[in-house]
Amino acid sequence: MNIILENIGKRFNTEWIFRRLNYQFEAGKKYAITGPNGSGKSTLLQIISGATTHNEGTINFNENGQPIIAEKIYSKISLAAPYLELIEEMTLSEFIIFHGKMKGWVDNFHSDQIIESVHLAKATHKQIRYFSSGMKQRVKLGQAIFSDTTVILLDEPLTNLDEEGISLYHSLIDKYCNKRTVIVSSNDKKEYSFSDEVLDINAYK
Repeated sequence: MNIILENIGKRFNTEWIFRRLNYQFEAGKKYAITGPNGSGKSTLLQIISGATTHNEGTINFNENGQPIIAEKIYSKISLAAPYLELIEEMTLSEFIIFHGKMKGWVDNFHSDQIIESVHLAKATHKQIRYFSSGMKQRVKLGQAIFSDTTVILLDEPLTNLDEEGISLYHSLIDKYCNKRTVIVSSNDKKEYSFSDEVLDINAYK
């Protein structure tokens, strides 16, 4: 899926965070949105996901040259971010099965395969409220990367991950994201070293 931003601008009260942003994310490529803390990179990712509205400009989504209607965009995008909450009363197995019913899993994966792939098999029947912050981040990454979507949005994906988790992250990107559009919001190159292009949000101040 191609995502075309035309003169996108976002402001909070009277202060513009960024303006006149023109950019095209092409299907199957990997991108990074970079900039210092507070620069608006996470806000731009939320605008692309539909979680936040922009104040000016337009966003167009198309696939194979055909526009995608607004009602279908949600089903084609998955998002992982530190500020997104998990349903902590559920066990990991319950949560993965619940999420799978909404978007389905890439390559018809089964919930047990996903749990195994993020190295959390021993916690399958444990309530998420008892997970460490690193375990929760693995769940978020698994939920996004294994969702049957063409676009994956990742906001600071290495948050709370140790060295093993960082290695797992890069392995998941390498194995399951080759033909999908990946957009990473980060100011840490370790999180987007695989990117084909980098969008510096500071260029649109």
